Amino acid sequence: MPTREYWETRCQCIYPHVALLWDIGYRYPAPYKDCFTTWRCVVHTEEADDSRFWDRYIEVLQLAAVPEKSRRWYVTRIERYLAAQHRPVSEHEAETVRGYLSQAGRDPQIEGWLFRQLVQALQLLFTKHFSPLWAAEFDWQYWLDSARELEATHPTVARYNTPMKGAGSPPQPKEKNRHKNASAHAQVLVDIAAEIRRRNYSIRTERAYVAWAQRYIAFHDDLDPRQLGATDVAAYLSHLALAREVAASTQSQALNALVFLYDQVLQQKLGTMSGLVAARKPQALPTVLTRDEVKQFLECTHEDTLGLMIGLLYGTGMRLMECVRLRVLDVDFGYSQILVRNGKGDKDRFTTLAASLIPSIENQMQKARVLHNQDLAAGHGAVYLPYALERKYPNAAREWPWQYVFPARDVSTDPLTGIVRRHHVDPSVVNKAIKSAARRAGQTKMISAHTFRHSFATSLLQRGTDIRTIQQLLGHADVATTMIYTHVLQQGGQGVPSPLDDLHP
Repeated sequence: MPTREYWETRCQCIYPHVALLWDIGYRYPAPYKDCFTTWRCVVHTEEADDSRFWDRYIEVLQLAAVPEKSRRWYVTRIERYLAAQHRPVSEHEAETVRGYLSQAGRDPQIEGWLFRQLVQALQLLFTKHFSPLWAAEFDWQYWLDSARELEATHPTVARYNTPMKGAGSPPQPKEKNRHKNASAHAQVLVDIAAEIRRRNYSIRTERAYVAWAQRYIAFHDDLDPRQLGATDVAAYLSHLALAREVAASTQSQALNALVFLYDQVLQQKLGTMSGLVAARKPQALPTVLTRDEVKQFLECTHEDTLGLMIGLLYGTGMRLMECVRLRVLDVDFGYSQILVRNGKGDKDRFTTLAASLIPSIENQMQKARVLHNQDLAAGHGAVYLPYALERKYPNAAREWPWQYVFPARDVSTDPLTGIVRRHHVDPSVVNKAIKSAARRAGQTKMISAHTFRHSFATSLLQRGTDIRTIQQLLGHADVATTMIYTHVLQQGGQGVPSPLDDLHP
């Protein structure tokens, strides 16, 4: 059993961080009041209250003057480190970190600057966050130096640093007639659609992938894609970046579509795409609205149903498609929560439901039920069910709990099955309503449906909600994605006041 002096020594090491935790809302006892209890509280924070773990680590990064744009990557390095371990951080020893760094250093894909970032992230975690005794004696500098890359003039590097012949900008692809008919390879397009439907991908994915395959075939003069390969794919993607000047996300979608075509449909491995020119990805921050701007925006929304949907986007943080696909059984009035089904990554999650919206939602459900009863009387009334639920529960499609909260105004024909039924409201209707309300409100910001999701996260941060909770409400797979909202709050007047204000107190 360790002596009291042993625990007092440890508490002296962690005392600055006990004070730091006190400042941000933790009420741990003084370090000498109960040394053993204090030590257990600090080193087992991730088990006791995981929701605040990343908030404290982010504060450590801020105190260590880590550049703002790099903090999310430090968090990513630590997340991967923790995922590789099978015990709490408080039980990690010097050999644990040494073994992880040794394994990471053997990876030929990791560059020197990435390895140094990993070492620095771990150093801050164990010297500024938990501060075990071994961390002060750990040779961090050795691992930082081991990641230093050799200069270009070093004899070992110079041997393999011979310039490539004809180095320079990649050749520009020849202009093609992209409007030719691809009917000669129509079966390939049919096979793409069939494979996508077999995997239960959305109709939007099917249309996008088929369209990219058509453009790719037309770009190469209607050649059979089986006769083409990685070089031809790279040429087309480079054409998108250089000649078409598409966004990075557009080029990425085209790449995914063509990889799907070759790997899953044609059963051909593409291999390395040499000479691929990647589209530039701008480092843009999301547009957010203040509470007053959201209030003014909702007041300028004329139609009750669309106003309710916009209120849900801001009040729950749902994506637009998650909102229009909302079903009656997903709304839990008792617990004031909404179950978001089949979100991004095909994952379910819970999000909060504003009490002020409950009367409006109940009124909307009454309107939807009237339409549902009319459809049943007309011989319709069935709604789309995902996967094999319609076969497993034959009557569920006509039952009230499975109906959409926001049904379309008219019945339509399902493009996949040909069945006539009432679908959910088209998302384009919501987008048009948002643009109209923005004009009436005199809003100069570029507002879309996703702006309200960004504003939801930013408002929660302003209220003091921890970042892990916001990550779960938004359905982000990585907390580093949620950290973008901390950057938004640190811009402008909320981060650095203008010096002009000092002249006018």
